[in-house]
Amino acid sequence: MKMNAIIAGAGMTAFGKFPDRSLKDLAGEAITAALADAGLGLGDIQAAWMGNAAAGTITGQVCVPGEIVLRSLGLGGIPVINVENACATAATAMNQAAAMISAGLYDVVLAVGYEKLVHADKSRSFAVFLGAVDVEDMVGLRARIDRKMAAIGMDVDPATAASRSLFMDIYATEAIEHMQRYGTTREQFAGVTAKNSRHGALNPRAQFRNVETVESVLAARDIIWPLTLPMCSPIGDGAAAIVLVSERKARELGLTRPVRITASELTSGWDYPEDLDTPVFPAAIGAAYAQAGIDPADIDVVELHDASASSEILHSEYLGLCPVGEGGRLIESGTTALGGGGRTVVNPSGGLLRKGHPIGATGIAQLVEIHEQLMGRSGPRQVEGARIGVAENGGGYVRGDVGALCITVVER
Repeated sequence: MKMNAIIAGAGMTAFGKFPDRSLKDLAGEAITAALADAGLGLGDIQAAWMGNAAAGTITGQVCVPGEIVLRSLGLGGIPVINVENACATAATAMNQAAAMISAGLYDVVLAVGYEKLVHADKSRSFAVFLGAVDVEDMVGLRARIDRKMAAIGMDVDPATAASRSLFMDIYATEAIEHMQRYGTTREQFAGVTAKNSRHGALNPRAQFRNVETVESVLAARDIIWPLTLPMCSPIGDGAAAIVLVSERKARELGLTRPVRITASELTSGWDYPEDLDTPVFPAAIGAAYAQAGIDPADIDVVELHDASASSEILHSEYLGLCPVGEGGRLIESGTTALGGGGRTVVNPSGGLLRKGHPIGATGIAQLVEIHEQLMGRSGPRQVEGARIGVAENGGGYVRGDVGALCITVVER
């Protein structure tokens, strides 16, 4: 969808494990920071889209989580839309809020993603991911995964499956398929984590700030071959918020070179033969690029959904940053790293692998990073001259394909 929504302010918490912090506390910090950045107050907000995916499972809060967060800050009397859409929850909240601004229905709205995934009982955290598939078809889903594993020569002990997220099995099959088809190596997967760890070390809000090497990533314990622990995004808590305004309001605020959402394509997977490579990514990405009038060569910075190290390689190809099959060699070249000399820097925040992945907050956290990059406010991880950014955020798994996908183009 072609958009014209301006990011007037952005804020987020650090991501990490915060057992003593509540959803209201986390979301409140991000919202307060975004409003301060915009120079606006709670009374200026005309509507709010509040993204949360896991509260019902982790904290027991259902039905009105957004209203409760906002009332704790003293904000009521406005439309509050609660959004849940797997790992694309926050991106979906942003997409719908931006659409309302673009349609001229509001001048100032809030889009928030907030999440708690950490729980003393780790099975509760894993249950969130188990709920991001068709729970009435768990036997069929496991059978489809096992068929894929068998086709690529994997033999996984079912007894070990409970020790990890179901999605890691899915990512492992994708990784091995890419290895077999294109010659991608484990060292290249490890290179993704090593690159993103160098970026995350520069990000004070990242969950992990230690620097990894290819060797240390490969030496870590396996989650499921070929993925080691640092190749998998962590469970964590956090919140992110943006204030979106209309063109009229931006002029009133004196925003002369605003950061603008020019396109945001929200879609879902569909039924097609299992042996067909996923068409949802190129379809959504192509539509977003066309709506914004850009192509991959125009992009300065990308925040993409590296839920696993292999995901960054695949999604870089989908986004057109390199030819299909060349994602591993793109990482090996070093050109998507800060200071790597390439056209486009990927995941300067550290990505999900290092910044963290509180699933309901991730999509807007990506937009916070891109907003700060385009404003030139990213300090040691600044992408020089950044003018165009792209965020790619997906989630859920339905009949062999991504459940929800959002591609957003941001320009200054």
